Amino acid sequence: MDREIPKEVLKKERNKQIMKYGGIGAAMVVCATLLLSFMQSGVKRKDLIVSTVDKGTIEVSVSASGRVVPAFEEIINSPIHSRILEVYGKGGDSVEVGTPILKLDLQSTQTAYNKLLDEEQMRRYQLEQLRINNETQLSNMAMNIKVSAMELNRKEVELRNERYLDSIGSGTTDKVRQAELAYNRGKLELEQLRQQYENEQKVKSADLKVKELEFNIFAKELAEMKRTLEDAQIRSPRKAILTFINNQVGAQVSQGEQVAIISDLSHFKVEAEIADAYGDRVAAGGRAIVKVGSEKLEGVISSVTPLSKNGVISFSVQLNNDSHKRLRSGLKTDVYVMNAVKEDVMRVANSSYYVGRGEYNLFVLDGDDQLVKRKVQLGDSNFEYVEVISGLQPGDQVVVSDMSEFRNKNKLKLK
Repeated sequence: MDREIPKEVLKKERNKQIMKYGGIGAAMVVCATLLLSFMQSGVKRKDLIVSTVDKGTIEVSVSASGRVVPAFEEIINSPIHSRILEVYGKGGDSVEVGTPILKLDLQSTQTAYNKLLDEEQMRRYQLEQLRINNETQLSNMAMNIKVSAMELNRKEVELRNERYLDSIGSGTTDKVRQAELAYNRGKLELEQLRQQYENEQKVKSADLKVKELEFNIFAKELAEMKRTLEDAQIRSPRKAILTFINNQVGAQVSQGEQVAIISDLSHFKVEAEIADAYGDRVAAGGRAIVKVGSEKLEGVISSVTPLSKNGVISFSVQLNNDSHKRLRSGLKTDVYVMNAVKEDVMRVANSSYYVGRGEYNLFVLDGDDQLVKRKVQLGDSNFEYVEVISGLQPGDQVVVSDMSEFRNKNKLKLK
């Protein structure tokens, strides 16, 4: 016959069961908490770049890409069609003023120049001959005028004598008329000779000027030929670095073909390009900042290309310190063109996250051990700061380093 279990025993068994299942539940909660904590994404604080939002002034700029080039670069072209006989240098050599760089074949050019020298001498003799002939002819005409004047004086004396004889009855009226006619004829002939002399002087002078002008034109052509011959002896026009040279001995070079380039590698400028959408913000005389690594070099826009090519506008920046130690020819740089100033605005440090005005999802420090994603509206910028329009407050600490790998996370734990 079954016996009834005492209530005390039942109570003890029930308490044991409650304690058993309660312990299992607590263990499960602890395990779940630990598991969630382990599964939550985290990032190390030392791997982050954090910027604190503050208020201040932003000198607004637009960014462009640039390349460092020598401040001075001269291309040396062959002034004649020839061939290279000798090469005296190589790329990277320092050259002084007048240093030979290349030797071209100048034989045919020298022969042509010598021929022109002979022709110049011949023209000089012809000009001198013309001058002497003119002087001789004018001198003869002047002598004829003097003889004619003396003849006229003689006829005038004869006319006076005939008139005197006629007045005392020893002469005749016919002789007086003949003497008058001879005198008047001699007078006209003298006037004609004088007029011819004046006209001939003008003709000879004009003819001589024409010949002198032709000689001067030829002399200029000869001087140009001499300069071409001197230029064909390829020499450095200034102290610089030889950055390119055609070193193919025997190669044919055409007139105007590039044979060498010399550059001043102690002074530099920056050639930059910017999207033509920002063309109205770039003007000669504007201030610009060139960023070379961590260095920021100030400069002035010296020139702007008026036409857009492939959607970009080119411009040059003259640096205040164009001999900075970090500058190297061909070095890529970031260029910031300053064009406005905004005062007393919220700002945060500029970095790779910023690509222009608009809405961004940025991680903001929440407490000491957590990052929370927040929608933020950003405005204009310069190379140091970005304008904060909304979504942040002064004092907020914002992650400005690359967080693209956590784009799908809303919260991150700081480790």
